Amino acid sequence: MSVRLDQLDAAELVVQLQRREVTAQAVLRAFLDRIEAREPVVRAWAHLDVEAALAAALDLDRGPIRGPLHGFPVGVKDVYDTFDMPTAYGSPIYARHRPRTDAGSVALTRRFGGLIVGKTVTTEFATFPPGPTTNPANAAHTPGGSSSGSAAAVGAGMVPIAFGTQTTGSIIRPASFCGTVGYKPTFGTLSPIGVKAITWSFDTVGVLARTVADAAFFVGTLAGRDEMRDAVATSAPRIGICLTAQWSQALPETRTLFEVLPGRLAGKGAKVERVDLPRSFDGINEAQDTIWEYEMARCLADEHRRFPEQIRERLRKQLDSGLAMPVGRYEVAMRLARESRLQVGAAFGDCDVLVVPSAPGEAPRGIEATGDPVFNRTWSLLHTPAIHVPSGQGPNGLPIGVQVIGRIGDDARALACARWIEQALT
Repeated sequence: MSVRLDQLDAAELVVQLQRREVTAQAVLRAFLDRIEAREPVVRAWAHLDVEAALAAALDLDRGPIRGPLHGFPVGVKDVYDTFDMPTAYGSPIYARHRPRTDAGSVALTRRFGGLIVGKTVTTEFATFPPGPTTNPANAAHTPGGSSSGSAAAVGAGMVPIAFGTQTTGSIIRPASFCGTVGYKPTFGTLSPIGVKAITWSFDTVGVLARTVADAAFFVGTLAGRDEMRDAVATSAPRIGICLTAQWSQALPETRTLFEVLPGRLAGKGAKVERVDLPRSFDGINEAQDTIWEYEMARCLADEHRRFPEQIRERLRKQLDSGLAMPVGRYEVAMRLARESRLQVGAAFGDCDVLVVPSAPGEAPRGIEATGDPVFNRTWSLLHTPAIHVPSGQGPNGLPIGVQVIGRIGDDARALACARWIEQALT
């Protein structure tokens, strides 16, 4: 039985497109069929122009091979500028906004032949007030935020890859809730130029994908880093199980998963040990929240000043609080961030990666809130690579999983270990 085009992994799909064994139109139509079937309930897309997408695919089929992503379909979170599509940043302030240029990562995707399918829903300015998207596993539950549309689109099989961003937990948390892989690279791996800024200290360009290999292939291609794109573990890794200072907030399904996790990984040949972070890291989550609030108020200062009535109350209050924050408090938090980044590599000891919770548990019921990023703040502040790997279901049949953390800049090893863990937990 032949595999459907929308079910091929990224590398195989690209090979077939490069060899002209399939057309970009045929690939796109396979995913458009999934969109037609799932979108009325999932509501993952902020902008979708089927005719324009098909025309772009036809143009690819008529011309030469454009690059390593030729004809590969990609969703784009609606905080990335796109010259040919609206970009609203999840806000009515920008309801008719049409940028003149693409965000850097979108432009590279097109330059390498990628096909931009449409814009995925985000929360308001990639913060907490949610959009209309539902969880593809159960529409009564949140998909997470702020990369809600991207996670839901990939989770529902509508695209193989979608851009996300993470400032606090906006790639890893929705990946966990929607049962996809989420990859937040080391801070600065991909350019944030042309992406609506929320902070200058944490905003990170990353992706939601079906597999770790797909995420590694795509980001490695854009970054020009073969060692990331082709990352494979040549032996069983050394894994540190790190429950973190936030462990008390883990729900029963996460606690159960981490009780059996060491045995499952060791049974496949990994060397597994318990790792505790230095006590000096205990205040990192609070520091991340302080920096986030202070910088967000300044990144959104113009919108806050001129259009306060078009900003939802929760966000408006956070902006008020950020503007009123004493700079000394911000500087103390920044000092802790700098010191912690210098220490985090040593915290790994002999381990290749750490494995920590991705979220407290399953996606909460309701779409009025996006869930708690309590297990993500630390790694956003530390600038480490983080990869969510799905691993089973919770008591309500919704996805859960683990977060694989690498050293700063050591993305290739983190991705290789995450691929090994993905296979071990399958």
